[in-house]
Amino acid sequence: MSDATQVKLPDTAQRVADLLKEIGHDKPVVMLPETGKTSAEAAAGLGCSVAEIAKSIVFRRLSDDAAVMVVASGANRVDEKKVAAMVGELGKADAKFVRERIGYAIGGVCPIGHVQKTVMLVDEDLLKFDSVWAAAGHPHAVFNLTPQQLLQMTGAPVADVALRAAN
Repeated sequence: MSDATQVKLPDTAQRVADLLKEIGHDKPVVMLPETGKTSAEAAAGLGCSVAEIAKSIVFRRLSDDAAVMVVASGANRVDEKKVAAMVGELGKADAKFVRERIGYAIGGVCPIGHVQKTVMLVDEDLLKFDSVWAAAGHPHAVFNLTPQQLLQMTGAPVADVALRAAN
């Protein structure tokens, strides 16, 4: 049920809201007044740390052209070599590839509700938090969930995917 202050969600965000409701998730899709295309923008709009943003980074696996999504802490850069060692050699995923394979535009890529089967990994650093925020299918739409809920919703394994500074 929505209250009088609830704004109408864009179609892709509504699709995510419906999916979350269907799986029994108790947190709503929230529309940010400013864009949440980057982790820093989303964190500023939500009043949380950048590390609490669960950003979805999509790659293209070269062997079979499959979409590979890494749900990473917003504070981390993804180490493509680590990911490739786990899933196979990677290439860049352009905006067309992401929209066709995942079903969302870059800047609002949600970790669930993909149009095709996606190879997924979840950044182990997200497990440090009580809750995180993920994109909900639109650059202004996000939703809150626990890292455990993220793992349940995606079925993705936890992995060390962060690029770490060499000592």
